[in-house]
Amino acid sequence: MAENTAGLRGITAGETALCTVGQAGTGLTYCGYDIHDLAEHATFEEVAHLLLYGELPTAAQLASYQERLRGLRELPPPLREVLERIPANAHPMDVMRTGCSMLGNLETEAGFGEQDHHIDRMLATFPGIITYWHRFASDGTRIDTDSDEASIGGHFLRLLHGSTPDPLHVKVMHASLILYAEHEFNASTFTARTCASTLSDIHSCITGAIGTLRGPLHGGANEAAMAMIEDWQTPDEAETALMGMLERKEKIMGFGHAIYRTSDPRNAIIKEWSRKLAEQVGDARLYPVSERVEAVMQREKGLFCNADFFHASAYHFMGIPTPLFTPIFVMSRLTGWAAHIKEQRANNRIIRPSADYTGPELREWLPIEQRG
Repeated sequence: MAENTAGLRGITAGETALCTVGQAGTGLTYCGYDIHDLAEHATFEEVAHLLLYGELPTAAQLASYQERLRGLRELPPPLREVLERIPANAHPMDVMRTGCSMLGNLETEAGFGEQDHHIDRMLATFPGIITYWHRFASDGTRIDTDSDEASIGGHFLRLLHGSTPDPLHVKVMHASLILYAEHEFNASTFTARTCASTLSDIHSCITGAIGTLRGPLHGGANEAAMAMIEDWQTPDEAETALMGMLERKEKIMGFGHAIYRTSDPRNAIIKEWSRKLAEQVGDARLYPVSERVEAVMQREKGLFCNADFFHASAYHFMGIPTPLFTPIFVMSRLTGWAAHIKEQRANNRIIRPSADYTGPELREWLPIEQRG
């Protein structure tokens, strides 16, 4: 195998009209719109509509879309029962995977003409799936997974905390979900498209994508970053510890990217929101520590923060438990996965790449008594 094809690096595996990564402009666009414009001006529901239906909604379309999603939030009783049976020490991504699969058992996609309804249903229920399990596993509370919150991010925060979310936190959730919504042919999206290419049902496609995102090299960097920075009390302590980690050649999660070469356009956006949240809560530790880590990694390794690093402190400042960081990624990236599934189905051919064989040459069969 040629060295530059390992991990399919540099290999074009298909076409998409949904996203550009690392190309002209600021480096990330959804359906032609720059990520900075979307994160600054749009709601997540507008971006979901853009990805799933190709255009930003009008005011009337947005109101109708939000109302439709609000009407689909309640979890079926059998799904709630399954969530209650999942152990409290389960990985929250396993909860998301099981919840999606169970929903597919209860509400199976009978044909591709139903795909938009099932996508809406998953968008509406995913916040309830993770928060219902979390609250029940934590203290036995069976929460109502319906709410009057207009946005998916606000709905998640209300279910998690059991109270009306802070308006600033809702704004941050909009930006965060927008930043994570889509990213071209990443590992989980390619998994979803490969599954879709077999003409499988949409819940199988999304379940496979969740399983792929579960891997620490794809979706868990924000959790790993939080586990690292929360141990350091000052920027100087962080720098000393980080230098030791680098000397020992330990992997520092939340830095570098497979496609971006000089910066991740999503980082500056979430970093600014993390700064505002730090000011709101009076933080004088996590944000300065994060800034020092960013500076040291740039100075020592020439590496930049990706979207995950400052998400860690931002989520922490909003009172979100660290194990729930990656499930929020799922709540967002569902839109990109589903849009790619729709795109794959519209012009399908089964995805079946070839491999360069590196095993032994053709060998002669020997009866068992002749094998040495």
